[in-house]
Amino acid sequence: MTAASPEHEPARRATIADIALRVGVTKGAVSYALNGKPGVSAETRRRVLEVARELDWVPSSAARMLAGNRTSTVGLALTRRPETLGDEPFFMGFVAGLEAALQPRGYGLLLQVPTHAEAELETYRAWAGERRVDGVVVLDPVRADPRPDALRALGLPGVVVGQARPGEGLAGVVTDDAAVMNAVVDHLADLGHTRVARVAGPAHLLHTGRRDRAFTAACRRRGLEARTVHADYSGDQGAEATAALVGTAGGAPRPTAVVYDNDLMAVAGLSWLAGTGLRVPEDVSLVAWDDSATCRATHPALTATGHDVVAFGRAAAEALFRLLDDDRATSTTTTPELRVRASTAQAPSTTAGARP
Repeated sequence: MTAASPEHEPARRATIADIALRVGVTKGAVSYALNGKPGVSAETRRRVLEVARELDWVPSSAARMLAGNRTSTVGLALTRRPETLGDEPFFMGFVAGLEAALQPRGYGLLLQVPTHAEAELETYRAWAGERRVDGVVVLDPVRADPRPDALRALGLPGVVVGQARPGEGLAGVVTDDAAVMNAVVDHLADLGHTRVARVAGPAHLLHTGRRDRAFTAACRRRGLEARTVHADYSGDQGAEATAALVGTAGGAPRPTAVVYDNDLMAVAGLSWLAGTGLRVPEDVSLVAWDDSATCRATHPALTATGHDVVAFGRAAAEALFRLLDDDRATSTTTTPELRVRASTAQAPSTTAGARP
């Protein structure tokens, strides 16, 4: 696993006090100048605006709300290929949770699907410039993520899903990946598995890094051999990763259990194994991350980690409302559970485990 770097430290946001100190006037005078109110000279107003630009000053979320700029809209930009949105049940459940919290407040959801990271940043700039949203929900934080600083620079409140403390002016909602990963590894170890593999998501995602570290630590704690490969969450790469891990050439011992970072890759792995004649769970046990109806519909049904995704989306919206209403950035953590089904069983014998 490529270890995640420490979370990006955001630059401190300039304040009215900083402008007042630089110009040599009171904070009240700065406020009057910034808001176009009478009571300050034209020269003072010019100097205040000039310094505000130099310091990249933007109004706080609270100030924007007090100024009456509410749009009753929350933005969600999902950077991925539009045709893949329907492949992962997580997103539909998450959006349903957002809507469940937004509708009682009279809010709507503005959804856009940028195809790359810079397009997502451009989406935020457009939303802020046109005052189209009151705040945004950010998914899939990455190492050295430019989005938190960009939102601060735009004065756009946001909640980052997948990062507990994204920095000043932003709320965070995250799952306790370490706790549920420990439960997964303990379950497999208790079944006698000693060689466990993992098909992880993209290495640059923060939550992938957390899960990778938790997987390695849990396997070390239980004395298990561990191996991780990274994929892009698609079924194609899930099958390819399964082949790379389980289809070991030369008679080398193969893993007897595989943990997948989403349901789609797990189902693809199950299909690939069936095509080779390897049986689940008699020869290989499988565990999926993010339980879904798909996990329950396979044969055998997939053991999976799961949590209430709708409630998770609702928690993200509620964290954003706390930021909008009270200018209070909070951190919310939820803990998934392990749901044991028929795809995990006692490890095969040593002889069977050595079969390529």
